[in-house]
Amino acid sequence: METITNTLRDSKTARWAALLIVAFTMFAGYYLTDVMSPLERMLDKELHWSATSYGWFSGSYSWFNVFFFFLIFGGIILDKMGVRFTGIVSGIVMIIGAGIKYYAVSTHSLDGQTWTIIWTFPAQVWLASIGFAIFGVGCEVAGITVSKIIVKWFKGHEMALAMGLQLAIARLGTAVALSSSLPVALKFGHVSAPVLICLILLCIGLLSFFVYCVQDKKLDKSLALAAEGNDEESEEEFKTKELWSIVSNKAWWYLAILCVLFYSAVFPFLKYATNLMINKFGVDDYYAGLIPSLLPFGNILLTPFFGSLYDKKGKGATLMIIGSILIILVHFLFAIPLFNSYFFAIFLILILGIGFSLVPSAMWPSVPKIIPERQLGTAYALIFWVQNIGLWGVPFLIGWVLDKYCVTGKVVVEGSSVTTYNYTLPMLIFMTFGIIALVFAFLLKAEDKKKGYGLELPNIK
Repeated sequence: METITNTLRDSKTARWAALLIVAFTMFAGYYLTDVMSPLERMLDKELHWSATSYGWFSGSYSWFNVFFFFLIFGGIILDKMGVRFTGIVSGIVMIIGAGIKYYAVSTHSLDGQTWTIIWTFPAQVWLASIGFAIFGVGCEVAGITVSKIIVKWFKGHEMALAMGLQLAIARLGTAVALSSSLPVALKFGHVSAPVLICLILLCIGLLSFFVYCVQDKKLDKSLALAAEGNDEESEEEFKTKELWSIVSNKAWWYLAILCVLFYSAVFPFLKYATNLMINKFGVDDYYAGLIPSLLPFGNILLTPFFGSLYDKKGKGATLMIIGSILIILVHFLFAIPLFNSYFFAIFLILILGIGFSLVPSAMWPSVPKIIPERQLGTAYALIFWVQNIGLWGVPFLIGWVLDKYCVTGKVVVEGSSVTTYNYTLPMLIFMTFGIIALVFAFLLKAEDKKKGYGLELPNIK
């Protein structure tokens, strides 16, 4: 006779407590990811970074993930070694990378030096980029680890809502970075000050993950007892040869390509959004980061809402289509020179926030419907690897386009010369990414209808 045994994840308090702990770790990671985004103008003024240098630095986040496949290796390690080991290691790597990045932008020992590694850039740019690249490995592997943790704790429960809340808390880090980074740097008189705050938060985030590990051990014990009580065989372990079953899945490719296009239209935009507010909309430097910060603040409310909607009503592929349409609309309107009121900029950022909430809240919970759980770490890692190609190339592309085609002149800010730009062409580039993403969202919906993955069906059973 089959017996029913409750596990620790059947406790609502336990699973939501676990979520909050790992979400704080990602909050700290997202904070550092975007802490330099509002500082482009200040980097130009204090450290003499050009737009190309800034774009090179911003894209460096993905160097090791893309070109040395560290993220894919991280996914395989996650499926073989488990969430506790992978989470701790990725937290340590984030702290090491952040420490190098902080040293690079705070030291004067590199002043006046240039390094040539493929391209020639100031030594500070190169060292900060190397630190950011190391951090990027840790942060991306931590991201896929947290995704697998949520699947582990919320399987059969409010999975999309949980993923939405985790994204919301993490993006609160982005919002805090965009809104506070420039004021903090101005207050302390140097661009390194907000980076130091991030480094401290990352250390606290790692300590909090150790607390999570205690709960995770208890969950494993309860799952083992439940499997024994129900006479069930445990799920087979992931085998490296199963990589082929992931990359040969057409729906997985549609999701991965949609992911890289969608995120390429949003995250690199945020890297330049503060300078856009200054150059096009005439917002004062001190307040310019507040408008882009409205986007992640909107995510805090909307991503859990849309995740809950997906849990209860389904329509995951449809949500991704609507989100892609909003991305196209927003960047098209940003590109029109006539619309230069900061009230209009606020409106567009709010609409972009809706689109940015729709797609991730449906995309990430859809992966477990396409890929078996034992392969999830590697499947998420491969998607993140594809995404990182965009996060590497697009910021550098936008920086190069700005320097090559969009310079409008120079202005003097507090005694230093700062370059000004026209952002019409970059906005059209972002809009193009949205258009292609929409095509793949429709392809994904068609594939789901053909194969019956259940992307349009509710998650709660």
